[in-house]
Amino acid sequence: MRDELRLFTGNANQELAVEICEYLSIGLGEAVVDKFKDGEIRVSISENVRGVDAFVVQPTGPPAENLLELLILLDALKRASARRITAVIPYFGYARQDRKDRPRVAITAKLIANLLTKAGADRVLTMDLHAPQIQGFFDIPLDHIYAAPVLLRYFDEAVKNNLVVMVPDIGSIKMGRAFAKRLGASLGFVDKRRPKPDATKVMNVVGDVDGKHVIMIDDIISTGSTLIEAAQAIRKLGGISITAGATHAVLAGDAVQKLTESIIAEVVVTNTLSVARNASSKIKVLSVAELLGEAIDRIHEEKSVSSLFV
Repeated sequence: MRDELRLFTGNANQELAVEICEYLSIGLGEAVVDKFKDGEIRVSISENVRGVDAFVVQPTGPPAENLLELLILLDALKRASARRITAVIPYFGYARQDRKDRPRVAITAKLIANLLTKAGADRVLTMDLHAPQIQGFFDIPLDHIYAAPVLLRYFDEAVKNNLVVMVPDIGSIKMGRAFAKRLGASLGFVDKRRPKPDATKVMNVVGDVDGKHVIMIDDIISTGSTLIEAAQAIRKLGGISITAGATHAVLAGDAVQKLTESIIAEVVVTNTLSVARNASSKIKVLSVAELLGEAIDRIHEEKSVSSLFV
């Protein structure tokens, strides 16, 4: 029953939560999520949720308050006797810290998975994990969906002849192949090295880009440096035009300015994170509200989520 479904949100991306509610034809759940004068986060559920199917929409990108708001919302709903609580995390922050790649570092993605479970989440719905193996960090059900249908719908309309899809590394070949097949394009990848965190160096461009229109696909745009360096290398090899597409627009530091001033013609992202629609004339923001809303509806109705992508 629709009256058993409730959707709540913190302050990380309220606009997306409202759009999802519009798709589901429900109102946004009543909750207070603010701070005391000393900065402590205060959460209070303002309606009866006993026995309901509750969903909390909250990306966990920086600042850390976004994650803390989600954890406290889960705890509040659990203590208010919600029947089932699903953490809807459009962007799963800390996903890049998924392994012990050097001595004495935390596997932070596993820590976050443990915290979500302990806080009261019965299941998780997330989108385009940076490392798919993070699904195995959870001992509760996790539904992993993809923004590809939203991005492909846009690129389908703007598709050109002599198109090639490029991905940032060999690990993204599977994703790139799916885009290339749908767009009728050839496929290539960028051979890069990461000398330090948040910094990359392009070594080689593998694939024929001479005289081609290039679409570079990635899951996250953080500083934008990888895309910009790859675009410069592709232009030197004869690429005619370069468009970038990604699910999560972290856009750290001066990324917006760097992308605006770059040779990249357009940067297409989704609203898994809050992005100002007028941030740059080059940045196009697509909504994943319908996709997330449909997934939420299927979870609520106990229907298959994976069939969304069949």
